[in-house]
Amino acid sequence: MKLSILDQSPISSNQTAKEALDESLKLAQAGEALGYTRYWVTEHHDLPGLASSVPEVILSYIGANTKTIRIGSGAVLLPHYKPFKVAEIYNTLATLFPNRIDVGIGRASGGSAEVTNALSDNFLQNVYKMPSLVKDLLHFLDDDFPAEQEYSKISATPIPEVSPLPWLLGTSKKSALLAAENGIAYAFGQFMSNNDGISIIQDYLDAFTPRKQGQTAQVIITVSVICAETTEKANEISLSALIWELQKAKGEGGRGIPSIKEAMQYKLDDREKDTFDKMKKNIIIGNPQVVKQKLIELQATFKADEIMLSTITYSAEYRRNSYKLIANELLMED
Repeated sequence: MKLSILDQSPISSNQTAKEALDESLKLAQAGEALGYTRYWVTEHHDLPGLASSVPEVILSYIGANTKTIRIGSGAVLLPHYKPFKVAEIYNTLATLFPNRIDVGIGRASGGSAEVTNALSDNFLQNVYKMPSLVKDLLHFLDDDFPAEQEYSKISATPIPEVSPLPWLLGTSKKSALLAAENGIAYAFGQFMSNNDGISIIQDYLDAFTPRKQGQTAQVIITVSVICAETTEKANEISLSALIWELQKAKGEGGRGIPSIKEAMQYKLDDREKDTFDKMKKNIIIGNPQVVKQKLIELQATFKADEIMLSTITYSAEYRRNSYKLIANELLMED
């Protein structure tokens, strides 16, 4: 089984943003040593508790301090940016770190309405133009605009020997079909979706049209996971992330991820108890054997080539340990 890491660069209540980003590097290095396939950084803006507003800068830091693990965005929020500039950024990364760069593409805003306005003037219009933005980005990455088009006269330099591998990230049939018709690998965000991922991925597989000769469909499913030596301990560790989500919903999560002790002291009202239970059901929580079995079942159910794990804990040590325990069960045995 191929496993990968999705990192939101979470900031705990006892950390600075610099410390959180340093922990992201430690996680990428640990993932490389443990045999994880890729490490992706999310893009979020003006969200207290997350340090991942500029993934391309973080990736430069990660790439310079790792050697083999693939690194990429999860995802570049394309409606905010011109495809040419995105191609320049990721071509530069691919030049610096040959045959290691993924460029994940998404259409979300990545923050509040005010953030959206601060980032771009025409976000909603660009969301509607997403199909053409994707096509332009692919042409820039492949350096193959048709001669009759305006952009055929320019290149997104530097041109790397191996182009960044494009992925489309999404949670809907619309995103799946857009990936399929453009011959792009597809990553389905199960951890942030209530949609029928099984049928969405099947739609992608059925409609996939290769962009290049020999290309085949590729599927990643992304899930939230917290693993510890015992299921009891994993449940305890999960409290920090779950309570933090509730705090953010009330505008109270600005201090970052609470400690387990702080999370235990948080008083849930009836409405929050219901939300808490629903959120917890969407996370794989357990000891290594429990997590292993659930991941194997997910891979078979979703027909996924790879599973990407997102883990948020108060303690950076608990987070790295979660990835280590899972790797020992599913990667080290290969």
